[in-house]
Amino acid sequence: MSDSLDRSTKINLLKEPVVKKLCEVLDKSSTKGWRKLGEIVGNERRLKVSSDDMEMCSLKVLELEGSPSRMLLRLMGERGCTTGHLMDYLQTLGNSEAVQCLKASALQILIQPQSVALISGHNLRLSCHAVGKSPVQYQWFKSKEEVPNSFSPDLMISPVHLKDAGFYICRVNCGDTFEFSQWAQVDVLNVSMSYGPGQSYHSLEGRLKLVIQPQSQRLHVGETLQLECGAMGRPIPRYQWHRNGVPIRNATKRKLMIPHVMQDHHGRYRCEISSSTERMWTNEVDVVIAPRISVQISGAMEFSEDDVYAIGGGSSEFFLNSIPEQLYATDKVALLIGNLSYQNHPQLKAPMVDVYDLTNLLRQLNFKVVSLLDLTESEMRNAVDEFLLLLHKGVYGLLYYAGHGYENYGNSFMVPVDAPNPYRSANCLCVQSILKLMQEKETGLNVFLLDMCRKRNIHDDSTPNIVLRVTANIVFGYATCQDAEAFELSSSGFTNGVFVKFLKKRLLDDEKITVVLDRVAEDMGQFDATKGKQALEIRSSLSERRALTDPILPGDSADLAHAHSRQWAKAHELPESMSLNFDCGAQIKLGFAAEFSNVLVIYTHIVKKPEDMSFCQAHVTDFSQDLDVDPKEMNRETPEETGIYLLSSSLPQHCLYTRLSSLQKLREELVFTVCLQGTFPAMDDDPVHWTKSINIGKPLIARLDLHRAMRRNSCLQTCLMPHSPSHSPCHSPGPEHRLQIHHVLHQTQDYSRLSPQHHYLDVYERLQGAAGGCGDSYYENLSQCRFEQSYDSAGRLSSSPGRLSIPIEASDDINELQTVFINSLQLQPQ
Repeated sequence: MSDSLDRSTKINLLKEPVVKKLCEVLDKSSTKGWRKLGEIVGNERRLKVSSDDMEMCSLKVLELEGSPSRMLLRLMGERGCTTGHLMDYLQTLGNSEAVQCLKASALQILIQPQSVALISGHNLRLSCHAVGKSPVQYQWFKSKEEVPNSFSPDLMISPVHLKDAGFYICRVNCGDTFEFSQWAQVDVLNVSMSYGPGQSYHSLEGRLKLVIQPQSQRLHVGETLQLECGAMGRPIPRYQWHRNGVPIRNATKRKLMIPHVMQDHHGRYRCEISSSTERMWTNEVDVVIAPRISVQISGAMEFSEDDVYAIGGGSSEFFLNSIPEQLYATDKVALLIGNLSYQNHPQLKAPMVDVYDLTNLLRQLNFKVVSLLDLTESEMRNAVDEFLLLLHKGVYGLLYYAGHGYENYGNSFMVPVDAPNPYRSANCLCVQSILKLMQEKETGLNVFLLDMCRKRNIHDDSTPNIVLRVTANIVFGYATCQDAEAFELSSSGFTNGVFVKFLKKRLLDDEKITVVLDRVAEDMGQFDATKGKQALEIRSSLSERRALTDPILPGDSADLAHAHSRQWAKAHELPESMSLNFDCGAQIKLGFAAEFSNVLVIYTHIVKKPEDMSFCQAHVTDFSQDLDVDPKEMNRETPEETGIYLLSSSLPQHCLYTRLSSLQKLREELVFTVCLQGTFPAMDDDPVHWTKSINIGKPLIARLDLHRAMRRNSCLQTCLMPHSPSHSPCHSPGPEHRLQIHHVLHQTQDYSRLSPQHHYLDVYERLQGAAGGCGDSYYENLSQCRFEQSYDSAGRLSSSPGRLSIPIEASDDINELQTVFINSLQLQPQ
């Protein structure tokens, strides 16, 4: 075995103990430390480490336990630095202690045990495989106790019993060196199944199977509510309980227990069960909480609450009648569009992260979510058409847009990725025209969250004549004020824009939607980086206490809702995982995952390799030219290398990954080739190839043919209405021309005093101005339009920028900066 680590390994994949020791060595050295290393790397120009990067690293010393070396290594890793490159740089540096940190351990664990949920009576198998310079020995533990006679890489318990549930870990010894594996949880379900005793779990591996359903309950106030569900799966499934369609905080176990229940706990309960590739729901059950009340008659006799019901008692009836009426949605539908890869305007980053995070949150609220990235004008119009098809009377409709935009005469315009420079209203989508079409569907709630600039477009003097109905169910949440810019945090990683950074912390609150947005505005107002530059603006005509958390009750629209559910499911159906058997005896797993409605991830994994084969690898190729897939970003060993930053932690390990974006452009069924490459010592290790052609039809959004230019386009008909004779293009129309809605503005400074061209965040980083595509030289010189950062919560080197977004809950504090660091982060508008 080599005495150093694999030189092709990306340094982002180095183990934390190695990184920690290396950073300690580089931080403490004044002559052969991180500054000198940065100079060496910068002089080669291969990784493009600039003076600004070095300045950002130096600021880490101001952080508690901050490490400039860790920041430098993270930047190098993001730009493709391998262990081999780093070893060469350290040898040039002449720091022998740092070089020694990269020397390989005498022991490496290659396969970690995985958590699993299985049924009592099945066979349990946990695996841990390691390699070392000398023979390795294994010892398994359950919690802190040794498992008797468990000295092999595979821990087998046959059959498994309830008492075997718990946490397991394996210690691996190689000479004087030892390492522990990661912990694996074993959850044993007590279920009577039709399987024979001792059946192996492997027959169900990779698929969730729901085996325990919750049961309805009737309780009295003060009693304990206990609900239980359970599913088999490897890795162990994740659980999230919901009440009335709203996730219950911290209810992420198989068993839900609420002691001392109150009247407020009544409702309909169900649990969402998920894995990295699947999601399912339990049955929805009723939980009735009867109040403990007593009624006195003639001052002598006392009746319980049950007796009151029996006699038709007045106080019980009064109590029920005094409960506020519950508002319902007949369905919930959301269209999320994030445009970032503009052809003629500055590129963005944050829309991808924002759409991803909001998708996950809205799904928790039972929204049917369509999430799309990088749409052209025709694709955006067709996507809106499909969105409108899912709406009917009483539906809660939500449209979120992140990208370039502008506002003229009270109308907001979303800019497609193929918009010319300069663009006009004919090239863009008018938000108010979409609202008009939603009103025609008699929706119950119309919510627009517009994460874009609202600057005036001097190249567009059109004034669309859009006559809206007067309805008390409209809510606009603008990321910024009128004639102002919206910002994102700028760095080399991926993070949210300012609006979604605060919105995602409040979106699940069980409050009226305007109250939620009001609290978001208050949170944004406390953010030092954007004080006086960006303030949330709320416009609402909402008269009822409607919330995104309201439950769904189809009512008379059940058949229509069911038909719309089938339409939505049609555009979100993943291809089934496949097991491919080749003539040589090798078996390959071909798996699929959806990052967005128009982004598909394909991964290949070697399940079985013939014993006489020394090397085996499977990759995918020959994709349709409609998708414009870069061969350099296909079949990579880590998700991040192919651009899969947000979904990376949810994908299986030890695979080759390929990301297919812009599925809406696919005109034919998706056909590609799986190529197996193997070598045999008997054939002098010359590579041998086998191929299989795979047809997965039109996956995800491709089924809707959004690429087609000629469609019904009711959205187009409204967007391109001619000028109204009552509107002058020279001034904003008066209030008599528009729907009157309540207007709430959160603002901390006078925007008229801001000069975006000359406002500085600190002595060297400038606030840049306005929305791209308007044609001024000032606009044309913009770089990108949002502001990003990618530290983890403790300032540690992240294995990839995308991992900061997963899971959502863990990313809440990522962007919380000390004031001194705010000054080092550049704000950029969209």
